[in-house]
Amino acid sequence: MNWHGQWAPVVLMVVINFALATVNALIKKILNDGISNLVIVTYRQTISGLFLAPIAFFWERNSRPKLTAEILCHLFFSALIGVTLSQYTFLIGLEYTSATFACAFTNLVPVCTFLLALPFGLEKVNMKSFSGRAKVLGTLICIGGALLLTLYQGNLLTKPHVAGTDRITTNQSTKPKKWAIGSIVLILAFTLWSSWFLMQARIGKRYPCQYSSTAMLSIFGAIQSAILCLITDRKLSSWVLKGKLDITTVIFSGMVGSGLCYVGMSWCVKQRGPVFTSAFTPLIQIFVAMFDFSLLREPIYLGSVLGSVLVISGMYILLLGKSKEIDEAKMKQAQVALQGQEDEEHYNGVSHVIPITSNSTTSP
Repeated sequence: MNWHGQWAPVVLMVVINFALATVNALIKKILNDGISNLVIVTYRQTISGLFLAPIAFFWERNSRPKLTAEILCHLFFSALIGVTLSQYTFLIGLEYTSATFACAFTNLVPVCTFLLALPFGLEKVNMKSFSGRAKVLGTLICIGGALLLTLYQGNLLTKPHVAGTDRITTNQSTKPKKWAIGSIVLILAFTLWSSWFLMQARIGKRYPCQYSSTAMLSIFGAIQSAILCLITDRKLSSWVLKGKLDITTVIFSGMVGSGLCYVGMSWCVKQRGPVFTSAFTPLIQIFVAMFDFSLLREPIYLGSVLGSVLVISGMYILLLGKSKEIDEAKMKQAQVALQGQEDEEHYNGVSHVIPITSNSTTSP
C-alpha cells in the first residue's frame, strides 16, 4: 500500500476532527451571545448546500445515477433525522452545558449505532467469541460513562478566569438543572445522529454520490430548519447576524463543518470502513477542551473528565471487538475460499483420471 492509501485517511480524519472541534467552539461562543439555534442550523445548511451543489454538478455529472422519487424521500427523512433534529438538539445541549461536555457525547455514536443496528439484524453478538464479549463490555462501559456525565458534575478542576467568575457565581443555582436538561438533550441528539448512520448506509448503496447526496441533505435540512424556526420564533430580528464573528462562524460551519467534513468522512468510510472513521472521534473532545479552557474561558468539572474517560474507553473496547469480528469474518472467508479451491482441484484431478481409465478398459 502506497503512502496515499495508508496515511491519507489518517491525516484527513485528524484535520476533519480539528475542523469540527473549531466549529463547535465557535458555535458555543455565538450561542452565548444569544443567537437562535435554528437560525444557525438554517444558515449553516444553506451555505453548505450552495457550496456543494456546483461541485456535485460538475464532479459527479457523468457518474450520477437516476434520482428517483424514492431516493428523494429517503434523503428528505435522512435530512430531518440527521441534520435538522440532530443539530437542533445538539445546539440546545451545547447551549446548556459546555463545548467539552457536549463533545464527550460524540463518543457515544458508535455505541448507539451498534445498539440500534441489533434489532434490524445489521449487527450480531456472539458471546462465545472475544469480539462479542468486547462489544458488550464496551457498550456497558459507555453507558456507565454517559450516566456519569449526566448525573454527576463534581468539583471544579480549573480555576475560573476573572472575567467569567461573576457569571459562574450568578448562574450557580440554575446550573445543575440546565446541566441535566442539556445532558438528556445531548443523548437524544446523538441517538438521532446514530439513526442517521443507519439510514445513510442504505442511501449510500442506492445513490453512491457523496457530493450530490450531501448537497441535497443540506438543502432539505435548510428548508426544514427554516420552517421550524418560523413556527417557533416569528421575529425577523432573530435572523440578523450582528457581528463579524457570527457571520464568520456561520460561513465556516456551513462550508467546512456541514460540507467538506461530511464529504471527507464519507470518503474515509468508503476507503477504510466505519470502524476506522469512528476511532478518531475522541480527537474532537481533546481539541475542544483546549479551545474551551483557553479561548472560551469555560470551567472543567471532575464529572466531565471521569465520564469522558469511561466513554472513550468503552468506545475503543467496542471498536476493538468490531475490528476482531471483521478479522474473524475475513479469516472464515479465506478458509472457505481455500477449501473451495482444494475441492475444485480434487474434482479436476478425478475428471482427468476417468477418461484415461475408460480408454484403457475399452481398448482392444
